[in-house]
Amino acid sequence: MTICALIAAFNEEDTIAEVVAGVRSHASEVVVVDDGSTDRTAECATEAGAVVIRHARNQGKGRALRTGLARVLAGPSSHVLFIDGDLQHDPNDVPRLLEAAERTGCDLVIAERAFTKGQMPTARFYSNRIGSRILSSFIGTEVTDSQSGFRLVRADRLRPLALTATGYEIETEMLIKLTRGGASLGRVSIPARYHGARSKLRSFRDTFRTCMMAVRYRYLTGRPESL
Repeated sequence: MTICALIAAFNEEDTIAEVVAGVRSHASEVVVVDDGSTDRTAECATEAGAVVIRHARNQGKGRALRTGLARVLAGPSSHVLFIDGDLQHDPNDVPRLLEAAERTGCDLVIAERAFTKGQMPTARFYSNRIGSRILSSFIGTEVTDSQSGFRLVRADRLRPLALTATGYEIETEMLIKLTRGGASLGRVSIPARYHGARSKLRSFRDTFRTCMMAVRYRYLTGRPESL
């Protein structure tokens, strides 16, 4: 596998360098899309060895990932590694995704966090549980962490996708369109990491948008081929 890591980041100057440094040993290239940050995110990512693309203003995670994918998928990488820039995904867990992809041959491997009520914000716990159950019922296979942006995907599965999401719901859109196109899905368990960090995901709003996108593709645009 030839891996390119893609990170969408917004005001992550405190953590982005550690994330970039952590994934560089597993990826031939690390691309960071600085989504209109007002701090030193871009500079820190560059100093850590990433290729940085900058948005002049904040446009949302979906648009940031679409900007990055346009750059990454034009290259020779066989797989794209998606990881967040706030250290809620541990770069040391990357080998778990790589090993699962090599062992199973799955087109998409999702890192799913182990959630324990009381060890994460209540709103995030319930919004993820609800969103995961709805999404699982629509795609016909169990997903326990619908909000996970930590995943490894074959580049040739991503190239045909026409992604349109602008916010956090891009992860759901990507998953639905990949499974609709026949992509195989694998899962690995990873520890949840919060350490008091404030998430930019707005639990109920973004879960509602995620669920509505799932409904749209389930009922309005035809039955996914994998169901």
